[in-house]
Amino acid sequence: MLNNVILVGRVTEDPQLKVLESGHKVVNVTLAIQKPFRNEENEYETDYIPVQAWMRTAEIVCDYIGKGSILGCKCRLQTRVIEINEKKYRTIDVIAERISFISTKQRSDKTKENVLPENDMQEEIIISECDDKYENEE
Repeated sequence: MLNNVILVGRVTEDPQLKVLESGHKVVNVTLAIQKPFRNEENEYETDYIPVQAWMRTAEIVCDYIGKGSILGCKCRLQTRVIEINEKKYRTIDVIAERISFISTKQRSDKTKENVLPENDMQEEIIISECDDKYENEE
């Protein structure tokens, strides 16, 4: 089976390293990726894709990348089911496995580490309602 996603885009804000209670380090960055074609108004549209990097990769991203940097990312998709208000939702996370710095910009501040509980990671996920077949999943 194959689960690969290749993204090249511009970082939309300075990354902030988070340290979870478990000790795992994670950073969430959003890549702005311009579509290669124009819409009906003859303008280019941009997709904003959230990407997570973990552990050493997260540290490196925070040390060298700032808003406006261009990154190339080899990623995988990871799905999970979360429950919000007793309703189940399926999420898809984009997890960076390898990152290439194509163009770097200086950070506007220094790397900050915040200790957060693991369930606070839900703040930056994209959710979509599960199909009925997933309603009874544990």
